[in-house]
Amino acid sequence: MTEDFLTFPDGPRVELDRVIGELVEQAREVLTTQGRLRALLRANQAVALQLDLPVVLRRIVEVAVELVGARYGALGVISPHGGLDEFIHVGMPADAVDHIGHLPEGRGLLGALIDDPRPIRLDQISDDARSVGFPAGHPPMDSFLGVPVRVRDTVYGNLYLSHGVGGHFTAEDEQLIGSLAATAGFAIDNARLFAQTRRQEAWSAASAEITAALLETSQTEALAMLADAILRLSDADLVAVMFPTDDPAQLVVQIARGVAEEALPGARLPAAGSIAGGVLEGRQPRLLDDAGESFALHEIVALGPMMAVPVIDSGRVQAVIVIGRLAERVRFLPSDLEMAADFAAQGSIAMELARGRADRTRMVLLEDRGRIARDLHDHVIQQLFATGLDLQSVAGAVPASASERITQAVAGLDTAIAQIRTAVFALSTAGQGSRPTLRHRVIGVVNEFESGLLRPPTVRFSGAVDLMVTADLADDVIAVTREALANVVKHAAAEHASVAITTADGGVTVTVTDDGRGPGSPGHRSGLANLEERARRRGGSFTFDSAAGDTRLTWQAPFAADAASGDERPAP
Repeated sequence: MTEDFLTFPDGPRVELDRVIGELVEQAREVLTTQGRLRALLRANQAVALQLDLPVVLRRIVEVAVELVGARYGALGVISPHGGLDEFIHVGMPADAVDHIGHLPEGRGLLGALIDDPRPIRLDQISDDARSVGFPAGHPPMDSFLGVPVRVRDTVYGNLYLSHGVGGHFTAEDEQLIGSLAATAGFAIDNARLFAQTRRQEAWSAASAEITAALLETSQTEALAMLADAILRLSDADLVAVMFPTDDPAQLVVQIARGVAEEALPGARLPAAGSIAGGVLEGRQPRLLDDAGESFALHEIVALGPMMAVPVIDSGRVQAVIVIGRLAERVRFLPSDLEMAADFAAQGSIAMELARGRADRTRMVLLEDRGRIARDLHDHVIQQLFATGLDLQSVAGAVPASASERITQAVAGLDTAIAQIRTAVFALSTAGQGSRPTLRHRVIGVVNEFESGLLRPPTVRFSGAVDLMVTADLADDVIAVTREALANVVKHAAAEHASVAITTADGGVTVTVTDDGRGPGSPGHRSGLANLEERARRRGGSFTFDSAAGDTRLTWQAPFAADAASGDERPAP
């Protein structure tokens, strides 16, 4: 029996085989596409999970190379002034990197992508007219794929790939890398926001700590603490605190932290054209991507990125804090400047509070001194004076020996009263300003000669001495008092002397009396002649009356020295 076989005509069978083959090929392409899509999802996940910006940048390059099977990959971060700020690369041998010695500067095809941020795909790099070749020691590269990486609406950098599988990159590769670049932009933005948040937290924590510490320190110590904290928080290489000088055209470095911190203090630089001078004049923080001539101390340290913030106290810029990184380092961000300015402002407030606290302490001290002076004057002196009167009233009713002792006791009370009055004047005038009043200066002169007499000199003031006797006239009064007491100590052999400063009838009168033996030999009158000349030049008068046990010197000058000539006055 003959067996019949099922057969197809040759034409339809060939067509069926072709269709089946196409279906198989399409299925294979679908599987391949699904695999690459899954790879893209894994790559996106690998990039999105990172929050540390340097790790994010390197991970983007690594997953891009893995996604399209490239041998070399890099991510160039664009500088705001053109070129590249950073260049993160993978696949390049370490010895080749060391041999090249420097990173790309953003020329050739890299620069073309910077100038025109649209994808570039080439089968052979050298075929493009924009290619400038490779430096010595660079490994050969053929195919090229470049895609911009955008963060929000700004091109952050470019993703570069070379040496694709099969010697070239496909349109599908370009689409995959474009999709990865979009995800990379979000990842970079998240990492930057996360890093900024961490920096803000660090600045805030340090601000709270240092504000508490600044309240217990002086201004110099406070600024040194600020410099230490800013150096650490800003990732800077140098923090210098600069102050204005007596010469408005120059600034001086008083505090430095970081590189060259031992060489910089005391260094001067011109204010004109410098970042510190600009901040001092404008009272606003400033940010520079390259110091250039704004920091004229390159012979000590060469800086690149720089920012400066003012330290304002009582409405005036007291100092400028300059923060710098070495050349070739990454630039400061506007957020860095904002945080540094806020930090310096916190320090300024803390210093103002510390100064206010010190002022309150001084006010309390002055109030205590005033209270003590009032108590001494209103109570102690009056009680001593009353006691002296009581003793004098009974002196005549007792035997002569007892009367003499009472008289000595009364004299001792007079001395005590004079000393207490001196203390009252000193308490009343101390701390009232940088320049002491005339009363205080006279008391100081009297105290200089106290050891030369057996009994402390007495001092008496009458009238508005501190208000009316000022400037050069006050200097003359001090010189006259010093010269008169010097004569008493050196030549009079006196036990006691007194000084009286009186303002009345449009002038000031200085009266010095002592119980000594008189002026002595004529050779000792040179000092008296000097006093007489001072009085003449001021249109005043000078008298000197002397007898054993009673010598009186009187020097008088009007408040307005109408008779004073333009000649040079004698030195005090």
